[in-house]
Amino acid sequence: MRRGAWKSWALGCASLFVTGSAAAAPTPGGVNFQTPATEVARDVMAFHNEVLIIITVITVFVTLLLAWVVIRYNKRANPVPKKFSHNTLVEIVWTVVPVLILVWIAKGSFPLLYEQDVMPKVPEDQVVDIKVYGHQWYWRYQYGQGDEITEIESRIVPKDQLKAGQIDQLSVDNPIVAPLNKHVRLSITAQDVIHAWAMPPFAIKVDAVPGRLNQLWFKAEQPGIYFGQCSEICGANHAYMPIELRILPEDQYNQWLTRLKMSPAEATAYLDQVQPRGAAQVAAAH
Repeated sequence: MRRGAWKSWALGCASLFVTGSAAAAPTPGGVNFQTPATEVARDVMAFHNEVLIIITVITVFVTLLLAWVVIRYNKRANPVPKKFSHNTLVEIVWTVVPVLILVWIAKGSFPLLYEQDVMPKVPEDQVVDIKVYGHQWYWRYQYGQGDEITEIESRIVPKDQLKAGQIDQLSVDNPIVAPLNKHVRLSITAQDVIHAWAMPPFAIKVDAVPGRLNQLWFKAEQPGIYFGQCSEICGANHAYMPIELRILPEDQYNQWLTRLKMSPAEATAYLDQVQPRGAAQVAAAH
């Protein structure tokens, strides 16, 4: 089977476990990835399902083989045990077949690791740079360079201050915002302890390490509200350090950025105007 066809089949199998996008947030007890929002995320999900199919077949085969051995060669069915030390053919098969399976898995995983890590070469005017700083226990985002730097702090919205459409333990006061169909490059570090910036619908995650600069990239294919969390235990309030990412069309993103230079409050007000919170606008569901 061609790899493209295999990938499509794997994604088709995955779709049996994916519900609609109206759920507005990761589903408690969900059994699959969140709906992929980038090409990389789709490739990760397809590869995951390929490997899941492989290990399921192996598990079923080994279980049946074990059951056959127990039934066929127990003391009652086989009172006189066979006296041989090995079987050359069996040993060759159980060495070669696992090697071939691992080669197949490696053939898919190595290019995918490169795809996740290395941003394609595109003109710099097609790249948006955002600096990300992890703090105990909030995120700080920095837009622009030199004298044009604008910063916002992104903190969890307390339960008693949630507004209509906001989600407990996921919504923040000032979300990170990025444009649609642009290559977004995040430069990530931390100010105190190790954190991790993770966005499941984009299949991206990287540690934020004090004194070091890590990078990741994404290119969102549809506007919406996406949720992630700090994924490295970083202290008492680690569980209350969510990430809310808003993807806007480029013209709206530019308008938001202009308002951000005036004040974060004005930028957030504009954001809620052009992209109201609510299930219909949210693309981060299972």
